[in-house]
Amino acid sequence: MNEPARTAFFHDERCLWHGTAGAFSLFLPVGRWVQPPAGAGLADSPESKRRILSLLQVSSLAQEIAFTSAPMASEADLLRVHAKSYLDEFKALSDAGGGEIGFVAPFGPGSYEIAKLAAGLAMHAVDGVVTRRFRNAYALSRPGGHHCLRDRAMGFCLLSNVAIAVEAAMAKHGLGRVAILDWDVHHGNGTQSIFYERDDVLFISLHQEGCFPPGYGGAEDRGAGKGLGYNINVPLLPGSGHDAYLYAMNRIVEPAIDRFRPDLIVVSSGLDANGADPLARMLAHAGTFKAMTEHLLALADRHCGGRLALVHEGGYAEAVVPFCGAAIIEALSGAASDIVDPTREMFEAWQPNERQRALQRQLIDEMAAGLLPPG
Repeated sequence: MNEPARTAFFHDERCLWHGTAGAFSLFLPVGRWVQPPAGAGLADSPESKRRILSLLQVSSLAQEIAFTSAPMASEADLLRVHAKSYLDEFKALSDAGGGEIGFVAPFGPGSYEIAKLAAGLAMHAVDGVVTRRFRNAYALSRPGGHHCLRDRAMGFCLLSNVAIAVEAAMAKHGLGRVAILDWDVHHGNGTQSIFYERDDVLFISLHQEGCFPPGYGGAEDRGAGKGLGYNINVPLLPGSGHDAYLYAMNRIVEPAIDRFRPDLIVVSSGLDANGADPLARMLAHAGTFKAMTEHLLALADRHCGGRLALVHEGGYAEAVVPFCGAAIIEALSGAASDIVDPTREMFEAWQPNERQRALQRQLIDEMAAGLLPPG
């Protein structure tokens, strides 16, 4: 069998044209006591995503990966996950100029079609990996998806991109078991809700305790019915850094995926656990994301013939996110690059001390000991 093609990077300029209705400051609507911002406004601006693409294009990594795009997801693809009433309302509001259809999920004109395109990028990244057209893949989808419920938008997320991609791959290719790892700093509550009673999808979320949805940790939420044991939440203390993420990968993520033996691994790849993100308080750095990706590559090789696809979620520190994204692409492609990350030394100096690391490791050990075996 021929060696699969290179790492694929899916993107489309139209995804960066997704905007919001009205004026916002970080995530607050402007008005009364909230002054209009001097800068970009809503935290979910296109700039951090565009800078990932730009950094890849000007670096040596551009020669190592296949840049590509994809068509929109179809209505049938969306209906595997979302309620028709929600899709109809979303489209009507989008056609009318935009609005709000959930909780902290504003959008502007044309965002319905752009969200379908974001879902399409995720779908085709997954499909390209499953069919071995690509060794592995990254989809720069925007708007994000992991907070979106079946019938309600939330947290900048308008369609559940990863869930749509997973359901499409299972329907088209007959996959029996898919593992989803969500390392966005915020909990993937939408993805969790969609697969909560399923035993053919393992969902694992590494996130900052209590960050978003506000106050949620979720360590006790393990799935229901047939899905009991197939939902794993790993809330990490604010301020957790590189060691916490890698320790959680070793103690919880790897054993869970080893037990599950998936046909495919998909990542909800938020990059907002970095040490400068305005919507979180964690201390991961580019090396953290590279190491986690390398860990998953080994798991994918062990269980599913290397089938690994990543779909972009959050990440709002415009100067830092590109280095995290490039580090992931380095790992996926297996190529060293000429990129020099100017943030790495500072973030490494900020890492938790030995006492703090010991406390977080203890909490992860307690979570690992309390996990239910699948089924």
